[in-house]
Amino acid sequence: MPDKPKLFVTRELPPAVEARAGKDYDAQLNNEDVLHDTEALLAGCAGADALLVCPTDRLSAEVIERLPASICVIASFSVGYDHVDIPAARSRGIVVTNTPDVLTDATADLAMMLLLGAARRATEGEALIRTGGWTGWGPMHMRTGVHVTGKTLGIVGMGRIGRAVAKRARGFDMRIHYHDEIRVAEEEAAGATYHAQLDDLLGVSAFLSLHCPSTPDTHHLLNAARVARLPDGAVVVNAARGDIVDDDALIAAVESGKLAAIGLDVYAGEPNLDERYRRLPNSFLMPHLGSATVETRDAMGFTALDNLDAFFAGNPPPNAVT
Repeated sequence: MPDKPKLFVTRELPPAVEARAGKDYDAQLNNEDVLHDTEALLAGCAGADALLVCPTDRLSAEVIERLPASICVIASFSVGYDHVDIPAARSRGIVVTNTPDVLTDATADLAMMLLLGAARRATEGEALIRTGGWTGWGPMHMRTGVHVTGKTLGIVGMGRIGRAVAKRARGFDMRIHYHDEIRVAEEEAAGATYHAQLDDLLGVSAFLSLHCPSTPDTHHLLNAARVARLPDGAVVVNAARGDIVDDDALIAAVESGKLAAIGLDVYAGEPNLDERYRRLPNSFLMPHLGSATVETRDAMGFTALDNLDAFFAGNPPPNAVT
């Protein structure tokens, strides 16, 4: 019987995923979930045939250049793959895969939670309950929440997750507008209004939800000039990647009252987010929980292993990005 491929797993994964990895691979697991720096990662994968990595692993061109020659495939436990230098992997002939589709619904649910939580001052309301500061109902108490039903939602990035958010928002009778590099088919748009230019979308977006990938072109996509184009009192939600927004611009807009509230699940430099976000009472903040359900995290792991199984069986991985 041939030896099992050697797999280095960089983070602790759901039990069912680790059980399958241990059955089908000579898997080196990270049961203590220790975060590896570059040297530890390189040492850990010595002699391995494959890596199963997460967004917390920064596989820069330099790191990929130093990977052992035995590494032939990298499976990422994520849909985004901005943490892996794809050109560097391609130049070494290393296949890189991701896990699309399986986290669409969970992330869209979370985006709607951010939208509602930010609009209805959930952070402030919960704090009153937890600290004993609530003195009872009153006609003027926290009346400045933002009404969601019937408002216009602008979606930046009408991919799987963007479309899933639009589907949920229609349940609140929201009017859907979107911007993407490519106009989606009418059956997928489901009546949403397309804006070829992002600036045109911003002007009509009482709510703005970001769902585009992190690329050099989208770095600080939402900057001060673009925030200024939003209607006064708009609400901004980001469940995509933290570096899509300019923190200085977003925080200044909330502090000035230009934006009524923000809802964030992702941050530049995670987990070391800009401290000013914590001090904004009208910020609804989550710790990157978009895919954090039992079903979704299991499915992500299984998809990563499906990609590896296909590769080692001599077949094209279903979710190759190189």
